[in-house]
Amino acid sequence: MDREKLTYKSCGVDIKKGEDLVDVIKKLFPERRIERVSAFGSFFPLKRVIEKYKNPLLVSSCDGVGTKLKIAQYLNYHRSVGIDLVAMNVNDIISLGATPLFFSDYIACGRLNILILREVLIGIKKALREASCLLIGGETAEMPGMYEKDEYDLAGFCLGVVSREKIIDGRGIREGNLLVGLASNGLHSNGFSLVRRVFSKKEIKYYAQQLLKPTRIYVRAICNLLNNKRYFSKVKGVAHITGGAFYSKLTKIIPSGYGVILEKESWPVPKIFKVIQEKANIDDREMYSVFNMGIGMILIVNRKDVKKIVNTLQRFCPVYLIGEVAKTKEKIKFV
Repeated sequence: MDREKLTYKSCGVDIKKGEDLVDVIKKLFPERRIERVSAFGSFFPLKRVIEKYKNPLLVSSCDGVGTKLKIAQYLNYHRSVGIDLVAMNVNDIISLGATPLFFSDYIACGRLNILILREVLIGIKKALREASCLLIGGETAEMPGMYEKDEYDLAGFCLGVVSREKIIDGRGIREGNLLVGLASNGLHSNGFSLVRRVFSKKEIKYYAQQLLKPTRIYVRAICNLLNNKRYFSKVKGVAHITGGAFYSKLTKIIPSGYGVILEKESWPVPKIFKVIQEKANIDDREMYSVFNMGIGMILIVNRKDVKKIVNTLQRFCPVYLIGEVAKTKEKIKFV
């Protein structure tokens, strides 16, 4: 009896489709300004970038979109998670005072579906333009058996640059500094395991638009502020409100001996968070430990400069004064 002849394609890996996807990427990203592309990598002209910086340091970020992908895949809407992927990384880069330079992506899937992945890539392209960041390369892995047929996972990698003397790490935070909150665009990319637990499929469809709003990109707002010689030294700390939310992200940048007092009524909490809290029957502490609650980025700034800083930021998104730094043993306190 003749044994069945196997091919890589019959086992679920279609090399031709992989090549077709590369062609899609080339058409979507014709403007990639990179020095040279080899068969196995890309080259970025670093010298002409870092010569603008005094004592330049490279800053890296790696992040994904989490289980928001499950909702995107269920609703068959994939463009917004491409935006999320870039946003999660570039927002982390700017929280250290750095400027994003280039980005690469990793896509793993059960089967290469060109139509689906093209939508993801369109989202990536839109976000990179907004962040003034370049796509320098990436990897797509077709892994049957690891993922269901049209299931996929995303990871992103970003590299940025900052002058050593302009690093923002929270060391300069002192009593009396004020907290400036930049509005989020909704849930962004955190808390979706809880959302999927409490929402039925019918409810996910009903709230689809709110659940899939892409993460707001703060690059223009923050870089515009930090590139202004009058203001860059006035920003003492930046917190990107993602995993762990207020209790985790603010705690990481507040020096020992200080804490922050946050005023809950100082900004509007989007309705979707109230719906989630009611359905999940969880307390405020848990909500502010999981979700951004309407604030996607927090800047800690000198009190005397806050009005000018707020005016500068308001050109890009809604901005709120949400609290202050105090000498206290309690790191995070809501009033």
